[in-house]
Formats: sequence, structure tokens, C-alpha cells
Amino acid sequence: MTANEPLVLALPKGRILDELRPVLDGVGIVPEPAFDDPSSRLLKFDTNVPNLSIIRVRSFDVATFVAFGAAHLGIAGNDVLMEFDYPEIYAPVDLNIGYCRIAVAEPAELVAGDDPSRWSHIRVATKYPNITRKHFARRGVQAECIKLNGAMELAPGMGLCRRIVDLVSSGRTLKENGLVEVETVAEVTSRLIVNRAALKTRSEEVGGWVSRFQEVAQRAA
Repeated sequence: MTANEPLVLALPKGRILDELRPVLDGVGIVPEPAFDDPSSRLLKFDTNVPNLSIIRVRSFDVATFVAFGAAHLGIAGNDVLMEFDYPEIYAPVDLNIGYCRIAVAEPAELVAGDDPSRWSHIRVATKYPNITRKHFARRGVQAECIKLNGAMELAPGMGLCRRIVDLVSSGRTLKENGLVEVETVAEVTSRLIVNRAALKTRSEEVGGWVSRFQEVAQRAA
């Protein structure tokens, strides 16, 4: 990471991009046309800002690119920030988009006779083992986590475990798979994140973008 190289903004792939576009417009960032081309396989894009490019990566990878200096700024959900807890990352702006939650869910037939407050040990499938263990440890519950990166809703029906901890938006996927939310672990929104070293060494540039994102978030609040 050198002082004269272009700044890199890491954005997450997927549904959050639609919510992000007004934010990018608000701060004055317009990606090159290929960014909106569904047939494009590019992952790095120029913008209308001469010294700023965009990379598009998996949501879980945004924090890693920023933490290790491959990107100077990024947009990441606080679920990712809580799971990895990188000390190299500073998250100064809640963008108030991407609202969802991390929740515990179990098969509907378990709910009537279940009392989460009486759990002492729980086995769950999740892509958030660190968040899950910390959440249950605060209540004195031992959590055995089976790490999955997708298809979490299949785990109870396939006998892998009785419960899952997953990211929930509308709850439709849970319902379609016969699962019911029984506990909220954390509320989630998307944040502007920055590499602390970049903020220190390129304070004027990086700090300027932080201020722009703050202004847009405040106007939208």
C-alpha cells in the first residue's frame, strides 16, 4: 500500500448492491458501464474519480481485503465485522442499509416444547461460529458449531443438527424449509470500513471519503 497508488473501494456482490447505488451516487462515485453489465466477468472497475477504483468480491471477503491492505475502503455488514474482528479495520459510518439480523432458528415442530432460556448445550450449523459461540457463552451455554458456508436451512432436516444460526432478512427461506426463528443474536446493517494504516498515511484522501459517506448517511437517516 503506497501513497501514490489509486485508492481501492471493495464492494460486496449480491443483493446489497442495489441498495448501495444511491449511496455511491450520493458520494459522487460512478462506476464504469461494465459494472452494471450482468454478462461481465470483471471484478475490478474504474470509476469517474481518477484515483479511485472498485473491486467487487464476496461479502465475507470485503473485510479481509481491507484488513490486509488490498483495498483501502469497503462496504461490509457488521455481521462480517463481528465474525472476524480485525483490529486493522475501522468502521466509522453506519450506512443504514442492508437491514437484516442474525437469528437462531429450529424446526417448527420443536418450538412448542422448547425453551431457549433453559439450554445448556447447543449444536448449530452456521457460517458465524465466532459470533455464535460468544453469544451463547454470555448466557453460559456451550455452543458446538458446525461450519457451513451455505444451505444452512438443510442442516436440521438432514440430521446434521437441530438448529441453525444464520442471516435472516424476510424469513421466507426459513419458512419454506419448515424453520422458525426463536432468538435474535444481532441486528445487522452495512458499514463503511477503512484500513487504519491507510487512514493514517493518506488521511486527507481517505478521511475525505469518510466525510462524504457520513454526509450521505446522515441525509438518509
